[in-house]
Amino acid sequence: MSTPFEELGLRAWADPDEIRRAYRALVKQCHPDLIRDPVRKREAEQRMIRLNLAYEEALRLATPRQQAAFTRELPKEEAVTLAERMLQKGKPESALRQLMRAESRDAGWHYTHGRALMALERFHEAHEAFRSAVRMEPDNNEYRGGALEAALAEKKEKTVAGRMKKLIRGWRK
Repeated sequence: MSTPFEELGLRAWADPDEIRRAYRALVKQCHPDLIRDPVRKREAEQRMIRLNLAYEEALRLATPRQQAAFTRELPKEEAVTLAERMLQKGKPESALRQLMRAESRDAGWHYTHGRALMALERFHEAHEAFRSAVRMEPDNNEYRGGALEAALAEKKEKTVAGRMKKLIRGWRK
């Protein structure tokens, strides 16, 4: 007997998003409504039953793991490293979640926090985060540059052109 993850063609540590993608792809391949031959249609129905059961079980098993992974506190270096990886992948929301798990906060934490907020276009909050980093390490020009960039973006956002651009982006989403 195979595990739910094997039935879906996944690793045992797959997250819920991977499980959903794999399930949907498999369902599209073997849905009984797509098959006319009665013998193959019955086989497809059995396969769908196995897929549905595997999907439900895999999600049940993966969800507590994911929740536990996101609630455990991390040393600040590890949280910042994970957040940096998420930013490189273009996932600023995930970066913020990782940063919030840090046990403590230093200037590097505040700088990374500011970068994640900039990616989300939350310029005022980003400016505050960069300013916190500058207060902790006043001689760090990288932190100062981040604060300046956020302040300029915040100022630009308040112009008529900036508000129109934001409004248009909101319609596209």
